[in-house]
Amino acid sequence: METWHRNRLSPRQAELVEAWLPGVRLVADLSWNLLDTAVLEVADRHHRYVVKAAGPSNHHIGREIDAHESWISVWSRQNRAPKLVQSDRSENILVTEYLEGSLVEGTAAEYDTETYRQAGNLLRIFHEQTARTDVDYEVRATAKALSWLEKPHRIPKSHVEQAGAILGAYRPKPAVLVPTHGDWQPRNWLMDGSDLRIIDFGRYELRPAATDLCRLAVQQWRSRSYLEAAFFEGYGTDSRDGDLWNVMLLREAVSTAAWAYRVGDYKFEEQGHRMIKDALANFS
Repeated sequence: METWHRNRLSPRQAELVEAWLPGVRLVADLSWNLLDTAVLEVADRHHRYVVKAAGPSNHHIGREIDAHESWISVWSRQNRAPKLVQSDRSENILVTEYLEGSLVEGTAAEYDTETYRQAGNLLRIFHEQTARTDVDYEVRATAKALSWLEKPHRIPKSHVEQAGAILGAYRPKPAVLVPTHGDWQPRNWLMDGSDLRIIDFGRYELRPAATDLCRLAVQQWRSRSYLEAAFFEGYGTDSRDGDLWNVMLLREAVSTAAWAYRVGDYKFEEQGHRMIKDALANFS
């Protein structure tokens, strides 16, 4: 292997890639550069792959391995998601097949109704694989959102007080959990010809199904109801509970603003502040 890996992979991670994929070369560095996650497109004489690796304190790689070892096959069998090639949990690294397609975000497909019909259908298939009731999920999710308010952020004091009061008064009920992607939006969708494909499972977890709708609701659907309608043509019935949905949006808003501030993503932080304002308006 060439020495390109030295700035991105630990020595042990590089050794693993050399053993798994002898002679691969770097094609492109696809890393976001906000966290310590490296995302590298590599190739040998016959195939292309994606290597994902991170430091020991990063939990996203483990979540992605969990997803590949559990529920992603419902998509990968249809070539709608990448197949896992190799992984090592202890070293926080995995290799998947490279998936052909162009990122939906920033293209005409981002606002095409067919994109959202397919997104709805694919998400329904993913969500329907299993379900279980968790009596404590909502308690944990609300406590996590409240903890973000106690960390460094730039959320206005009045919004902190309002959000804290709403979340503090919320009385959680048992929740039905399903497999969720966790970051369901066009920046994690690829379009290959007319087929929508899914990438990036670093936020995979069992959660309420509606949590996968939060990012679309505050972004692409916000002023384009036709995209929301197309999504539910593919997904089926919109079963979002009004009160719980509003709490979900508020928790998502708080975590977005605080997390984006922590990692220095100021554009995303600005979106988080808008989300908080909109979410609080639902309670007025």
